Formats: sequence, C-alpha cells, structure tokens
Amino acid sequence: MRDHNSPRGWPLLLVMAGALASMAGATAVFITHEDAWYYLVASGCFLQFLGWTQHGRRRTGGAR
Repeated sequence: MRDHNSPRGWPLLLVMAGALASMAGATAVFITHEDAWYYLVASGCFLQFLGWTQHGRRRTGGAR
C-alpha cells in the first residue's frame, strides 16, 4: 500500500467541490450582499471537512 500525502478519489472530489462551492458562495455574497449565499459557503466548508476526514480515515485505517 502506498502512502499518499494528498487526497485521491472521492476525498479529492469532496475537497475540490467544497472549495469551489465556498469560493462561489463568498463571491456571490460579496456581489449581491444577500445572506442566503452563506448557506452555500457553509455547505462548501462542510464538504471540505468530509473530504479531509475521508482522507484521514484512508491514511490511518479509521482506528484511533
């Protein structure tokens, strides 16, 4: 089994989709000044959290 420092597969998809959603939401909030876009920012951050958590489980085997 190889040791990877960066996420691959589903974790990478979750991290990148979360980053894209967060940036898009932050840009929309800045342009429109509407609070509803904060939900997109929060969901993007949550997706990043899930992706990094999956990456950590894959590296450590899930047992702590």
